[in-house]
Amino acid sequence: MNKVTSTYNIRRYDHTNDRSLRPHSAADEYLLRGLCDQNQSQKKIAIYNDRFGYLSCHLNTRNPTVIITSKGQQCAIERNHKSNSLPIPQFVDPLSSIDPQIETAIIKAPKSLALLELFIQQVIHNSSKELIIIIAFMTRHFSPKLIELSLKYFESADQSIAIKKARLVTLTKKKQAPKLNLIDSITYKEHNYKQYWGVFSSKHIDYATQFLIENLEINLEDKNILDLASGNGVLAKEISLQLPQANIHLIDDSFLAVESAKLNLKGDNIHHHHANNLADIEENSLDLIVSNPPFHLEYELSINPALHLFIECFRCLKATGNFQLVANKHLNYLTHLKQIFRKVEITAENEKFIIYKCSKQITNLPNEGVY
Repeated sequence: MNKVTSTYNIRRYDHTNDRSLRPHSAADEYLLRGLCDQNQSQKKIAIYNDRFGYLSCHLNTRNPTVIITSKGQQCAIERNHKSNSLPIPQFVDPLSSIDPQIETAIIKAPKSLALLELFIQQVIHNSSKELIIIIAFMTRHFSPKLIELSLKYFESADQSIAIKKARLVTLTKKKQAPKLNLIDSITYKEHNYKQYWGVFSSKHIDYATQFLIENLEINLEDKNILDLASGNGVLAKEISLQLPQANIHLIDDSFLAVESAKLNLKGDNIHHHHANNLADIEENSLDLIVSNPPFHLEYELSINPALHLFIECFRCLKATGNFQLVANKHLNYLTHLKQIFRKVEITAENEKFIIYKCSKQITNLPNEGVY
């Protein structure tokens, strides 16, 4: 086993304040070692699910193709390459064609098997006949379905021994596999919503989002609206049905979510943004912001990215505007929202979810449920 050494300084760039979280795992380290052990060190390479650029920095001399699924991922990789005086790698989204001469793909296994299959679909149809895929995962996250999925596309799926609680699966002898329709369909309130594989909540509209839709307070005078962390766009769609003339922005960090929302909402007054912040939104421009903010990324749980977005929401709201969000009740959003907004109301709650309505200014005297 070749030992991987690093002189690169890789940082997370994701607003976390948990010092126990590293910018890479033993699975990332094992991928680099496995690449050497498989004698793939000189092959054309594609890199999947490299969250902060640990893999692309170490493999920068190979001019890798890096498949990007989120704007935050792209920004982190760019910053780590720049901080280490390395050239920015070639980025490709997971729905586009890649170099047909790719001979090796390395994948840090995502939590979603649907997303993993989307990755495999992309590379298997845009690669050489001798394609090898190496998938890495932490053993605690292993599912036999990963092997089942791999054998749909390859004759061989060989598991490695475990090192530092990480494992590899090497896929060889690719099969002739059909190109699949990578889109799921969900029906909600008699409307059909489409979304690409790997987008959150593929079987039904997320229950927290449904709760927010059922309890939204819509002002018919609202003209400029933002759906933050918009997913497949169901929240924005429901608002557009009530306010067809409103100017609606949808922002999501996930490329596949943005592309999904584009399938569901179109029009001159609909604006899609692939972004992990609100930099494209003007200050004091929005009448209403709605959100079911994410608090998990892969296997990690954190509200810190959402808190940074809440601060930006305050900047973008008009003085008379409001921000309505839904959250799981166990999350401590209230304490943080009270530090950002002058008025925070609880407008609805059930045994699982709670809805907050936040305003930039206090327009009446506080009452029960107002902070």
